[in-house]
Amino acid sequence: MILRLILGDQLNINHSWFDEKNQENYLYVLMELRSETDYVKHHTKKITAFFAAMRNFSEQLSKKGLNVHYFKINDPQNQQSFKGNIQYLINRFPIAAIHYQYPDEYRLYHEFKTFKATFTIEIKTYESEHFYCTLNEIVLLGKEKKYELLENFYRFLRKKNNVLMAQDKPLGGKWNFDSNNRNQWKNQVVIPEMLDFKNDVSTIINDLKTAKIQSFGEESIVSNLPINRTQALAQFTYFLTYLLPHFGTYQDAMHSQERILFHSNLSFALNVKMLNPKEIVALTESHFYENQDQVALAQVEGFIRQIIGWREYIRMMYWNKFQELKRGNYFEHKNTLPEVYWTGKSKMNCVATCAKNSLDTAYAHHIQRLMILGNFALLMETNPSEVDDWYLGVYADAVEWVQLPNTRGMSQFAEGGIIATKPYISSSNYIDKMSNYCSQCSFDKKTKYEENSCPFNSLYWNFLEKNRTKLAQNQRMKMMYALLNKIDKTELERIIIKAENLIENRNF
Repeated sequence: MILRLILGDQLNINHSWFDEKNQENYLYVLMELRSETDYVKHHTKKITAFFAAMRNFSEQLSKKGLNVHYFKINDPQNQQSFKGNIQYLINRFPIAAIHYQYPDEYRLYHEFKTFKATFTIEIKTYESEHFYCTLNEIVLLGKEKKYELLENFYRFLRKKNNVLMAQDKPLGGKWNFDSNNRNQWKNQVVIPEMLDFKNDVSTIINDLKTAKIQSFGEESIVSNLPINRTQALAQFTYFLTYLLPHFGTYQDAMHSQERILFHSNLSFALNVKMLNPKEIVALTESHFYENQDQVALAQVEGFIRQIIGWREYIRMMYWNKFQELKRGNYFEHKNTLPEVYWTGKSKMNCVATCAKNSLDTAYAHHIQRLMILGNFALLMETNPSEVDDWYLGVYADAVEWVQLPNTRGMSQFAEGGIIATKPYISSSNYIDKMSNYCSQCSFDKKTKYEENSCPFNSLYWNFLEKNRTKLAQNQRMKMMYALLNKIDKTELERIIIKAENLIENRNF
């Protein structure tokens, strides 16, 4: 018998494993482990969503007539580690070999490489059959400096896979319609009621309590995330039908009354591999060609760029630049994460709203993560390792290959510019432009250093001044520093005093 290990983010029912003959020779194994729940403190909803999807997948395999061994978190025989449970199964069954798909996480990839030294039976590895690029391909791409620039990588994959192409040129004559995607949503378009699966996960919640798993966030016995492929496809159909026509236009918008706006809410389903990016892109492209009177190219390109561009690019950078990302602290920030990230309480309406939504739902869309929560953590000079842990723990879709480059690179600029060509920081101007947060806030968005001034304003100019030697020569920062240089010296001193007070006393 051959043991085939399936991880919690490898729930791909269409993997070639399941099409092979002689399935009676295989034992498919899934594990709920303390080693995975405890390496960072996770949101309760994240753990329950993963466990619910894993248990559902196990049932699917069993219904197909396959041999499945599932370790639940409180099973007495659960050794709470991959090696421990594999050894348990070797002792119990006539296991002749171990098969596993390459993990997407650096930590597990290297742990599994030690299987050969631990077990005396055959070890065989497989691709997950999920991504556009194999691990070998992204290593080769990473050796070419030009592909470290997202736009080059995106164009390469578009051409290679013939996505939104007219012969050898991009459809519509442009590769990128990002300039069309910067509109504030003011209820111009009514958002239909969000699809809610109401999956009962109360049993898993009780299991976590019995196991005394340390988690945080709003505790709910219902999960509105898809926990199987059928639900994930329903979510995708809902997105194509109701949200895609306006996705690009409002993808950077934020609103206090709308958590998801026109975003797909597919990241969890994609990251656990219930859905395949190639099928999502292909179906989106087909939908566009069949409905061009209803869906503009700019909307479609914006969404496909997130899948075939950003998602694949981030994975390449994760594997090729892991050490630089994991250890990076370019600005030498040492402060602890502000308490609002754990409580959702602050007089700053934007930060409080985004933090509370994250804590309540284990979700925030990319601009809330980047330009509110990430921006604030960076301006508050937070240790990027603490930011890492929070982002990895709080969001249901957070797996490290996605989270680390986005947080450490894009959000915190901790690696000094490998991924982002400039820090993503802003004063209240950007927040006010893209949201309604400022209109409902007690702080004054227009002033910089007065008692009631928006903290983002003084923190922003203080950050630029403090990091002048590291950033002033950055071409994309020239305009910011030109504006900084125009600020009166006395005014700048007051701004710095205000910012230092905020950083030290955290009176926001």
